[in-house]
Amino acid sequence: MRARREQPAAPTPASTSTTHAPPLSPPRWAVRAAQLITLLALPTGLWRLAMVCGFPSGYTAAGFVPFDTPGSKLWMLTLSVTCELLSLLSLGLVRPWGETMPRWIPVIGGRPVRPPAAVVPAAAGALALTALWAAMPLWWTYPHPDMTPAGRLLVGVIYQPLVLWGPLLGAVTVSYYRRTRGSRTAHTNTP
Repeated sequence: MRARREQPAAPTPASTSTTHAPPLSPPRWAVRAAQLITLLALPTGLWRLAMVCGFPSGYTAAGFVPFDTPGSKLWMLTLSVTCELLSLLSLGLVRPWGETMPRWIPVIGGRPVRPPAAVVPAAAGALALTALWAAMPLWWTYPHPDMTPAGRLLVGVIYQPLVLWGPLLGAVTVSYYRRTRGSRTAHTNTP
């Protein structure tokens, strides 16, 4: 006797599921680079916060006057917090919340992040930061009459790490793109 072959059942709406390609882990260097990015903006943020609290932080008495106004203090506080928050976003390129929106976010929570939604702003940010901080290594070649010699040295030293922010963000962005470029949603028919 011949065994009877069973025909596969036709797919039903219940058997059609949406699956995602298994996420690839980010390379260790990308994780370390993203973590380093969060630390790069910290020294300058703390320096500005000291100025918000009224410490001249390397400025002469006359040089500090423009920074000792409520508007300047609000600007320095806003700039410090914004820079640190933007640097923390780089972690999304190496963490699960960079691939799937956290569930606590209304309306879009739990949905996959489309790679261009992360890659385009991150790449633009990397280019902008690279252009912004490219001249920072030349800090000591410019005159700073409103600063003390020690202040000039301090500011030069704490701002130098920002030169790395753009290139590191660019490298982490390329890593994210390579990991996620094939992660399209696939509809499969499984019994």
